[in-house]
Amino acid sequence: MNSKFQGDLKNSDQPMTSVDAIIVGAGFGGMYMLHSLNKLGFKAIILEEANGVGGTWYWNRYPGARCDIPSIEYSYSFSDELQQEWEWSQKYSTQPEILEYANHVADRFELKEHIRFNECVVSAQYMENSKKWKLRTSSGNTYESKYCVMATGSLSSINKPKFEGIDSYKGDWYITGKWPNKKIDLTGKSVGIIGTGSSAVQAIPILAENSKSLTVFQRTANYSIPANNRPLDSEEVKHVKDNYSSIREKQRKGKGGVAFTNLGLKSALEVSEEERLKEYQERWDKGYVGFISAYTDIGTNEEANETAAEFVRSKIREIVKNPNTAELLSPKNAIGCKRLCADTNYFETYNRDNVSLIDVNDTPIESLVAEGVKTTEKIFDLDVVVFAIGFDAMTGALLGIDIKGKNGIELKDKWSDGPRSYLGLTVEGFPNMFTITGPGSPSVLGNMMVAIEQHVEWITQCIQDMEADGKSEIEPDYAAENKWMDHIEEVANQTLRYSCNSWYVGANVPGKKRVFMPYVGGYDVYRKKCNEISTNGYEGFLRI
Repeated sequence: MNSKFQGDLKNSDQPMTSVDAIIVGAGFGGMYMLHSLNKLGFKAIILEEANGVGGTWYWNRYPGARCDIPSIEYSYSFSDELQQEWEWSQKYSTQPEILEYANHVADRFELKEHIRFNECVVSAQYMENSKKWKLRTSSGNTYESKYCVMATGSLSSINKPKFEGIDSYKGDWYITGKWPNKKIDLTGKSVGIIGTGSSAVQAIPILAENSKSLTVFQRTANYSIPANNRPLDSEEVKHVKDNYSSIREKQRKGKGGVAFTNLGLKSALEVSEEERLKEYQERWDKGYVGFISAYTDIGTNEEANETAAEFVRSKIREIVKNPNTAELLSPKNAIGCKRLCADTNYFETYNRDNVSLIDVNDTPIESLVAEGVKTTEKIFDLDVVVFAIGFDAMTGALLGIDIKGKNGIELKDKWSDGPRSYLGLTVEGFPNMFTITGPGSPSVLGNMMVAIEQHVEWITQCIQDMEADGKSEIEPDYAAENKWMDHIEEVANQTLRYSCNSWYVGANVPGKKRVFMPYVGGYDVYRKKCNEISTNGYEGFLRI
């Protein structure tokens, strides 16, 4: 079988490196996978494109980048010593602090000696004769292993700007998801930002403060709840550290993997309007996490959803002084259908004299020109253009690698009508390949750290069982994969998440098949299902 390699390959005289397991990606998933396998005596390495650990937190250095899960919960639970020694400074961590944490973990558990940095994987092919995976990187190096674990991340493959005329633009332009590792001085500069998703919502207030002017080009308004970020006080931190075991247990048993989420027990429609508004106000004041968990049916009932959506719109109208701007910033779709954003002074930013909002539905962007951005109405003179146009979520990083399974089947062909997997962990036709937080798993619908740990622990146990039982291959049965995909669709259709175009369904990537990619049934239900399958002798899998 011939492999076709992507990217700029260099010839290498280096011999093939052979190990038990190859992990692609040194984010939080890859690092824990490496630690787990090495601890059991398996010879494992990570191949990482960047020159450092951290995954999405390595690349997303844009101004204002911050996690939207509370710091004390967005952290590893596998080591109590790590939990006790690390000190988070704020309720919601900044990108630099999260990256510092990632490096601390890598150093503490001596992971970097097993990571090959600056190694961009361009192909992965299953060799049926040897029952090994053969991976090649853009440097021309080759690696082989029995097991291949794709820890490529759900939000790691950026949407590259494809605007006409981008090469003619004379100013500087940046992408939020691949922000340069240097300070960019915007003093006295006219800045434009295209996009108003989660990254833009975080970046816009900072860009507005530091530039002469900021022009925001918006296609779709997004719901955003104030993060109400604050420093963590010592008593709060002590209480958490004293009770981490119970907090982690609550995370694992929860739908979204966040222990401090206050789940409402009533329907939004069974309480009075006065009670509802009071509840929404309290959650708005508390900040982001748990806002759409106020009532049981916000995610499933249109009328109930509208009560929460209209509350947020009323807040936008209250905050934003210009009524026309407030109307443009008020989303029309169901709340929670797209990713809910967490912000610090996002809507307040539009009251600044140096900020303007352009609706590209009314005046579409035609191209970039030498001076800046050209819409159907005018040319905007801009010194800097920021592209905050999101990611090719969940599948982009995997499909960016030329992956071939048995009989030369290509993953991009198998997934031509949308991603197919069993549990979001494995793919029929691709033996011994695992995907951490892949499409078909809950991953992006909650606390990614909880999802990562559950996946890594399941994969580790699976590999242990394979070796103990003397098995050489594991892959899902075709029927089991189909059944799981039907279940994903069935559960998603019971919610309002399918009711709008979002990156959950790939709608932000032209030509991408519209399929709801994550599993919406909840971390708790999913964990139980995974455990049942492995306990029942890996039901739905073929092991030989």
